[in-house]
Amino acid sequence: MTTAEAMSRSHSHGAGTQATHSSRADRPTAFDPAAIPVPKGREEDWRFTPLKRIDFLFDEANYATDNLRATAEVHSGVTFEIVSPDDNRLARVLAPGDRTSVVSWAQAKEVNFLDIPSNTVVETPIWVNTVGNGLECTSQRIYVRCGAASSAVVVLGHTGHARLNQTVEIDAADNANLTVISVHEWEEDSTHASNHRIRAGRETELKHYVVTLGGDLVRQCTDTEFAAPRGHIEMNGLYFVDADQHLEHRPYIAHTEPNCYSRVTYKGALQGENAHSVWVGDCLIGEDADGTDTYELNRNLVLTEGAKADSVPNLEIENGEIEGAGHASATGRFDDEQLFYLMSRGVNEFDARRLVVRGFFAELINQLGIEELQNHLMEAIEAELESGGAMELPAEVGA
Repeated sequence: MTTAEAMSRSHSHGAGTQATHSSRADRPTAFDPAAIPVPKGREEDWRFTPLKRIDFLFDEANYATDNLRATAEVHSGVTFEIVSPDDNRLARVLAPGDRTSVVSWAQAKEVNFLDIPSNTVVETPIWVNTVGNGLECTSQRIYVRCGAASSAVVVLGHTGHARLNQTVEIDAADNANLTVISVHEWEEDSTHASNHRIRAGRETELKHYVVTLGGDLVRQCTDTEFAAPRGHIEMNGLYFVDADQHLEHRPYIAHTEPNCYSRVTYKGALQGENAHSVWVGDCLIGEDADGTDTYELNRNLVLTEGAKADSVPNLEIENGEIEGAGHASATGRFDDEQLFYLMSRGVNEFDARRLVVRGFFAELINQLGIEELQNHLMEAIEAELESGGAMELPAEVGA
């Protein structure tokens, strides 16, 4: 069974039908918005999402005529251009799997195409920046193609004011080594729905990071395809949720080829009344995926009363001949023992809390390998802490 088959084992439903799918792989995919109905809120894909804060992205009639374009800082041998969706260099990577992603696809009149040719080693990060300048509903499609035996790091930045419905396709060919880092630092009135669809070839190493710090509502769904045996995909994310924010992340790993490796690690912190995070991690190990090695982890640190974290790991195994598979999820408050240890050695309570949060995120941030970005994110997290009130709580809150 190929990944495409696993992603579309079920099929289009009429606009009035609200089907229930127990398996992530059985949920319908399509390129036609008529095939994926507007959700009512009871569907598994949408039951955690406050629809009234995102439903304007469901209706094609709401969209501006022009798409939101990105700008890029490219390097020798790499090209970035705006092309037609019909450009024959754009091989489709999987298919949209929910209402926002299929509408995004239909509304994309152009594609921001980043092309890293085969046998190209890019020594410095490639920055692709999207800046929103209004609250009209807009669509955007970004396509990152990394040729065979190439190596690069791509940073997708998102800032400003926007109501953006986005498609990001990442196609990494055989023996490529590609890292893609998507950073969301929207203004507080912004809404962002994004579907990243990733394909990794034979012997390909692909690392995917999502960092979400801003926006009113951000919903990030990531789907993956192992196109050949011995692929390697790592998916990492971090998020900091403030009062009244809704930040949602839904990574999906589909193992349908033998001897592939995946790791999924997401960490989030929450503070403030009605701060809400959602993490749903789905992993499928198909019948033909012998030798699979996979693990997914989500950890949430709740810093104040009134914040809520929903965390749902799902693992479907259709093959007993695997190397390993597992998942874990944990949500908790400040660790009293850590705070006591630091304070007993002369660190004041404010700095002790700050150090605990920094340590919580440092493992993932330090993996990025871009000092400028790492420093910026640590500073942004500290600014969130100081502005959100979590540092003013008494120590007994963690009890």
